[in-house]
Formats: sequence, structure tokens, C-alpha cells
Amino acid sequence: MNHRVDVALAARADGVHLPGDGFAVAEARALTGADFLLGRSIHDLAELGASATADYVVFGPVFDTPSKRPYGAPQGLERLAAVTHASAAPVLAIGGITPERVADVVTSGAVGVAVMGAILSAASPAMVVRSFREALASRLRDDLSFNRSGW
Repeated sequence: MNHRVDVALAARADGVHLPGDGFAVAEARALTGADFLLGRSIHDLAELGASATADYVVFGPVFDTPSKRPYGAPQGLERLAAVTHASAAPVLAIGGITPERVADVVTSGAVGVAVMGAILSAASPAMVVRSFREALASRLRDDLSFNRSGW
């Protein structure tokens, strides 16, 4: 579920993803309880503090992409690395992610990716999803620092 804590609770969803300018994580946690999955979008390191009790964080845009331009300029891999090193929660990279960029975002500390444009614009979305899965599996398998007890 995206954005709506009330709808997620009414639907008995397992969790909700909160936009950076939406419901506060602490307020959502008070309503949902500890077992409810809460994610938060952030667009810079300063927003990480308000996401301290989130179960995961989505950071971006890492690279340029039309759907994320309203959220500011691409943050790049160095800022992604700063967020992943400062975050207690797992971080997913978003914004202009392609299968070819997966290795770079994982090397920067991301445990995964959130993707929209690369799949929706593909002639064969299934093939692109397969490419992402293969790139993630290969990179995470090779990354000895990856915490397999978490994500």
C-alpha cells in the first residue's frame, strides 16, 4: 500500500510506504504497531532522521528519470552511499535505475532497487524484470558485506 495508512489498516495490508512529505513514520508506527511494515521515501540525508523507526528507506532519485524530477536533481552514488552508511534500516535505490546500474547501487550500499520507468517503457517488461532479478542476485551474492539475516 502506498501513502494511505488508514486504507492499509482497513485492508489488513502488511504495511504501507510513506512518501517523504506524507504521514510521519513515528505517527504511523503509533497507529499500526511494531509488526506493521513501514517504509519511507527520502530525498536527502537530512530526511533520514525522521525515518528512524522505518523498516526500510527508499532513497532517490539516484539518477535522472522523468518521474522523479519533481523531487529534485539526481543525488548520485556518493549521496546514496552516505545514506546507506548512516541508515539503520535497509535502503533501496530509486530513480533512473537500470539493470546495468544495479552493481553500482549495491556497491554503494543499497540492498535493492525500486523501479518503474525501466519496466513500464520496455517492449518486454518480463525480460526487463528478469534482467533486474539476475543483476540483483548476482551482485548481492558477490557482495560479502551484504547482511543476509536482514534483507
